[in-house]
Amino acid sequence: MNILITGGAGYIGSITNNLLQQSGHHTVVFDNLQNGCRSAIGKTDFIWGDLKNKSDIENAFQMYRYDAVIHFAALALARESMEQPYRYYENNILGGINLLEFMNRYHCRNIVFSSTCAVYGYPNKLPVTENESYKPVSVYGSSKRMFEEIIEWYTKIHKINAAILRYFNAAGALPDGSLGEDHRPESHIIPILIKTALSGGQFNLFGADYQTPDGTCVRDYIHVLDLARAHLEALGYLMEKNMSVTVNLGIGHGYSNLEVLRTTEKVTGKKIPYKVVARRRGDPDSIYADNTKAKQILNWKPEFKTLESIIKTAYIWHKNHPKGFDNDKT
Repeated sequence: MNILITGGAGYIGSITNNLLQQSGHHTVVFDNLQNGCRSAIGKTDFIWGDLKNKSDIENAFQMYRYDAVIHFAALALARESMEQPYRYYENNILGGINLLEFMNRYHCRNIVFSSTCAVYGYPNKLPVTENESYKPVSVYGSSKRMFEEIIEWYTKIHKINAAILRYFNAAGALPDGSLGEDHRPESHIIPILIKTALSGGQFNLFGADYQTPDGTCVRDYIHVLDLARAHLEALGYLMEKNMSVTVNLGIGHGYSNLEVLRTTEKVTGKKIPYKVVARRRGDPDSIYADNTKAKQILNWKPEFKTLESIIKTAYIWHKNHPKGFDNDKT
């Protein structure tokens, strides 16, 4: 298949791109490199572009005929979204609508959308199923849920097939250490802990008064390669079934921030000093996925089943690439 990957030079996008190519697909990455790295996609056909610019999207659709689009491109920092709501809604919704319009115009009928568990907000019940009510507590989560609804209307009106994949916390790196996480600034707990262990600094632990066994918030960590495999399964489902689907993608149980810290200490062999600081606004006590639907419908299941196995791959990446992709950010 010919597949257009928006945001394909980012963390999850680049690893999905790598797996698609290994599986024999032809990929084209469309990215403005605001958060992505050109070197993360090697010799992949690359189009610099911004989804807010219709001429950039049209250029991409004029260059190739696509069987499907995988849509990663988004702004994705919850706290930043509360400070810059217009920027998030403009990028995540308007940019997405532009993409859907050109998909329809050029008769591309399949999209896999990178969504998030942030659409649920504070869950009523754990583990979280796809039937959980939508109560996003950040502009980021709101923008993702709003675009889910827009996709759902496009599936009805324009007969586009969509797989909406609600990620929990992506983590880890390719086991060979060739691709991994390189956010600037970094906001994710596992790379921050690893970098703290390697540098000998102190870690700020956001809150120790949550309603959890050890007082720190609990999250579901899913290996990035397992996420990438889910995209392949979702593409296959769309092409074979000609119908849409929405699923959670998580490991299926949660780990507390203190458990993540202790496991990182075990993997790195280094003690990580930490200081408890104020909670971050909008952090639920616990959230982890019920992944039954993804297992049943997509015939998918996570291969990295433990936190330690996930952190080990991340540690190899960060230890061997202390500056990420050689300061390739532009």
